[in-house]
Amino acid sequence: MKYKLRDICHFPKEKIAVAALDSLTYISTENMLPNRGGVIPASGLPTIESTQAFSEGDVLVSNIRPYFKKIWQASYAGGCSNDVLVFRANQEVAPDFLYYVLSDDQYFNYASATSKGTKMPRGDKVAIMEYPVPNVSYGEQRKISSILKSLDKKLELNKKINHNLEQQASALVGHYMQSIDTSVSIANIMSFDSGFPFQSSTYLPSGKYRIITIKNVQDGNIETSNTVFINNLPTRMKNNCILHVGDVLLSLTGNVGRVGIVCEENLLLNQRVAKIVPNDIGLLPLLYFIFRQPDIKLQMELISKGTAQSNLSPVETLRLTIPFERKTAEALSRTLAPMYQTIISTTQESHSLSSLRDALLPKLMSGEIDVSEVEL
Repeated sequence: MKYKLRDICHFPKEKIAVAALDSLTYISTENMLPNRGGVIPASGLPTIESTQAFSEGDVLVSNIRPYFKKIWQASYAGGCSNDVLVFRANQEVAPDFLYYVLSDDQYFNYASATSKGTKMPRGDKVAIMEYPVPNVSYGEQRKISSILKSLDKKLELNKKINHNLEQQASALVGHYMQSIDTSVSIANIMSFDSGFPFQSSTYLPSGKYRIITIKNVQDGNIETSNTVFINNLPTRMKNNCILHVGDVLLSLTGNVGRVGIVCEENLLLNQRVAKIVPNDIGLLPLLYFIFRQPDIKLQMELISKGTAQSNLSPVETLRLTIPFERKTAEALSRTLAPMYQTIISTTQESHSLSSLRDALLPKLMSGEIDVSEVEL
């Protein structure tokens, strides 16, 4: 016998004053990351007096476009927008177990299938509470959660390692840029490779190659969870559109100026995404961290054009000037190289761990994997 979701959790109704919140304690769908990525600080607070409250241990799920899989288990109390659903475990239900029930792809598929609206689909709260969940004892809930939690803790540790490396590198590059008196145009030390205009009619839900578009280029990360696929390379596509681990990509449309490192194989470069090509490959670590500097991103935003959405010209980007003295730059890039490589290897490990967690989750929930012998 299976339970319904409403048998193990409920929607709490408490409110909290917006004046009591800040950028860390206010959660909206905008500052929730896709593919179970957690949350980042909010860019602002709403102008209303009060909003939905949540408590530590509650599970927050974005209710707009459920297929983005935006979910976070609260590690502190706060408030959230109406577009974020707050789930609270009932008594005798492990909060961590509730989080993994809602993290399962089957839940997101169900929420998407029962959502309302076409342009901006929203989950149906009544239908959501009818979602079938496994009937397992409290002890089994804790065992299932402990297996998955161990993987998530390692993923969180990897995220912190990369964040710390980015901060250290940013400090070194910032000091370098302030101490160098000579400047050159970016075109003197690098160029861009452009992407290929893949035809959407050739896209597949799965296949050999994944196409990296502007939506996949996030700040410091190439997000591949929502990519489209093709099986055959277009005959007109140049070889430089085949991406390799360690390549650095720049977004040219929308939220322009985002850069990320390629950490996976069989990825292809789409149009409106550019690949950074240094004249000296040894300078790539330095160039990556330079493009991560906030003032460089701001310069790219200022020269971008467009009304509906911003568009960044590669030609104009190459005209921007940066502080540069070759011997100092080469020495700094050698110092940054181990940080750069560690970010790549840590990200690759995280991809493997995420795949393992996502494969284990439905098997644990269905009982296909027996947890009776697991010791807490």
